[in-house]
Amino acid sequence: MIALAAALLSTAAEADRRVAFVIGNSTYRNATSLPNTINDANAVAALFRSVGFEVVNSRTDLGVLEFKRAVRDFLITAETADIAVVYYAGHGIEVGGTNYLIPVDAKLARDYDVEDEAVALDRIIWALQSVKRLRLILLDACRDNPFAAKLQRSVGLRAAAKSGLAKIDDVSADTLVAYAAKAGSVSYDGDGANSPFAAALLKHVAEPGLDIRIALGRVRDEVLKVTGGRQEPFIYGSLGGATIPLVPPANKIEAPPPAVAARQPAARPDAAVAPVPSKERPAPPAANAAPTKSDSAKAEPAKAESAKAPPATPQAAVDRIDPALACSRDEQRLARLRSDPAPDEIVRFRRELACDRLRAQVQRLLESVVTGPPASAAAPTAPVGGVPADSARGQPPPSEPGARQAQAAPIPPEVACARDAERLARLRADPAIDAIAQFERELACERIRPQLRRLRESLGQ
Repeated sequence: MIALAAALLSTAAEADRRVAFVIGNSTYRNATSLPNTINDANAVAALFRSVGFEVVNSRTDLGVLEFKRAVRDFLITAETADIAVVYYAGHGIEVGGTNYLIPVDAKLARDYDVEDEAVALDRIIWALQSVKRLRLILLDACRDNPFAAKLQRSVGLRAAAKSGLAKIDDVSADTLVAYAAKAGSVSYDGDGANSPFAAALLKHVAEPGLDIRIALGRVRDEVLKVTGGRQEPFIYGSLGGATIPLVPPANKIEAPPPAVAARQPAARPDAAVAPVPSKERPAPPAANAAPTKSDSAKAEPAKAESAKAPPATPQAAVDRIDPALACSRDEQRLARLRSDPAPDEIVRFRRELACDRLRAQVQRLLESVVTGPPASAAAPTAPVGGVPADSARGQPPPSEPGARQAQAAPIPPEVACARDAERLARLRADPAIDAIAQFERELACERIRPQLRRLRESLGQ
């Protein structure tokens, strides 16, 4: 009975219901846009999905009404959760000691408007009150904020607005609020694909079995290092004495479902056990050498020992047991490759890929880098059926040397292609779905359209 009770408790611990709400606000209508917030939100949402969160509600560019409705919907989602995480990337501001997250349609002409046009942080904290074990709020929202300078103060009503968020004096039990930068200071959007805070979160918070307080401490250390001490994340709130990881330890993660196991070839009863590679393995005997009695005597015990031996590489064993860990690791590696897409590194990654659902994205990323144009834009156009190709496309051939210049488009094709190729290179370094869609609409060089399409597909779109 004791053993059965322990097994039931262990199963219950493994069955924690984990949910997440991820927001990235970038395209502000009355303030400066933030280039990386949607990248950050998409990457964090993908991480939570890859480590087995039951619900990951990811939203971008929310107006005030959408924002408040989304918070209300997440309140319902989180009612039966053991662990709930909210991640927000965008503008944030403090007015009179109260912290607000700024929707993309906010105007904020006066400080009086913030309660109508912004979302109070207290509203989000309150929405998580029914969560049982851990309420975690991650705010990359202390970026240098133009609203602080624009807001007109209502005389006698409240203190002036400030850049940066205010410290939190009263946080309910089992709640942590992590700021990208300590109270009153600003955080950085970053020069790469993600902000320094988001990049550190992607690296540390989903480590299996790692207590969330230790994970956030490592995030702090990394952000301080990356920013040269200019940005220091800060955590408010407290937890009890139990270890609370966002991802259970590897030895408590359930085996893959039957559908995954069914894809792995079953071993034949008569199949020999593959030997473990080793630098000290003796050379095989000659082809015509007969087995000795000693060799036969050693064969059966050796086979039995090999069958009982642990896997050659612990990481490979973890990946077989928990595909989510492999996907989390591969997601981060894919994000790094998108920011610096070297063809040989992508080819190597494709060989080493452990997460099957990313295989198509990796292939599309490779194609977006190595797919070349069908012909040089500067090369002369071949005739079609004895008629110059310009005429075959409906353009009359020039009647004299100066006519082509007179009839040409304002931008020559080779110039348009060179310009679009440079823009494609910049998008590869910092890929965003909205920017790619806009580029597809504005594309002038059709020969690079397949590369642009494959870059979009490499983002899973």
